[in-house]
Amino acid sequence: MSAGARLPVVVLISGGGTNLQALIDAQRADDCPYAVAAVVSNRPDAFGLERAARAGIPTETVDHTRFPDRAPFEDALAAAVDRHAPGLVALAGFMRILTPAFVARYRGRMLNIHPSLLPRFRGLHTHRRALEAGEMVHGATVHFVTEELDGGPRILQAQVPVHPDDTPEVLAARVLAREHRIYPLVVRWFAAGRLRLGAAGAELDGATLTEPLQLDALPDA
Repeated sequence: MSAGARLPVVVLISGGGTNLQALIDAQRADDCPYAVAAVVSNRPDAFGLERAARAGIPTETVDHTRFPDRAPFEDALAAAVDRHAPGLVALAGFMRILTPAFVARYRGRMLNIHPSLLPRFRGLHTHRRALEAGEMVHGATVHFVTEELDGGPRILQAQVPVHPDDTPEVLAARVLAREHRIYPLVVRWFAAGRLRLGAAGAELDGATLTEPLQLDALPDA
C-alpha cells in the first residue's frame, strides 16, 4: 500500500511516546492502512517529539502553559491538528482534559488508550488504584473519545494478571507491553474502514460492540 493511500493520523502526546512508537513501528508494514502524519505535544520537552523526528514525522508543540485558559489553548491545538488534515486523531498519553467542544470537532475520529480495564479506574494513577483495590486482573482499553472522561465506547481490551508482589511500576510495565499491541491494531481497523462510531456505540465490521473485544480472544492474537 502506498503512503499516499494511507489514512493520515495525527497523534497527540505529552510524554515519552511509547504508544506513539508502537504506531510508528506498525506503520512500516507494507499493508498498513494508516500513516502518522504529525505528532503534536502540549509539552516541549516530551521525548515523543524526538521519536517522531527520528522517524521523519512532522512535529508541533502547543504549550498549554503559554495560554491564559483552556479555550485559546484548544483553538491553537485544533489549528495544529487541522494543518495535517487527519482522518483520525489518536491520543497517546496526552495528559490534558479536552472540552466537549474540542471533542465534538473530531467526534467519531478520535481514539484514546487508557491504562485500565474501563469502566474500572477512569482518570489517573490507575495501576496504584488497581493494587489498592486488590484486583486480580488489570489491563488497558482502546476507546472512542466522547465528552465523558474515559467514558467513550470501548473497542478493545488487553488483560494482564496482577501478582502479589507487584508495585505500580512493575504492573505499569506489564500493561504497557499490551498497550503496544492493541493500539496499532485498533488504528488499523479504523483506517481500513472496519471500525466506526455508530449511533449505538462502536461498530466493527458492521456489528455494534455491546462489550469490548478482548485481545486474547481474537483469532489472530
